[in-house]
Amino acid sequence: MGGREHVVKVIDGSAEFDVGRGGKILLRIKITAEVDGVRSEYEITFGRYGRINAALGFAYASANAPGGREADAKRFSALVKSLTGEEPRVYRINNSRIMMECGRKHLDGFKRYAELADTIAKWLEETGR
Repeated sequence: MGGREHVVKVIDGSAEFDVGRGGKILLRIKITAEVDGVRSEYEITFGRYGRINAALGFAYASANAPGGREADAKRFSALVKSLTGEEPRVYRINNSRIMMECGRKHLDGFKRYAELADTIAKWLEETGR
């Protein structure tokens, strides 16, 4: 659009702790944004995984979004890339669901925003080894 791949307008953002299955402390980042003229609420849930305690975040494309899962995954990827400078990994699961994965570089990119920075730093500190 106008020489650009995607038009992204962030409306609001927040981060909060949550407790997952097994008592694991999770970080939920919620972003309300308009991407290519479609306003949506995007949510990424970060947790610590594996022997190295890697910070990984996951999100799933919505089948109910305008254009379906494929279009929602493209808009989500455009949003994450515009905010962090890095595209998320996108996986198709069981030929129907689409999962996006964000890593530590994405989390560091999200920390640049005042609305998210304090909560992300606190979560990293509490969940680090």
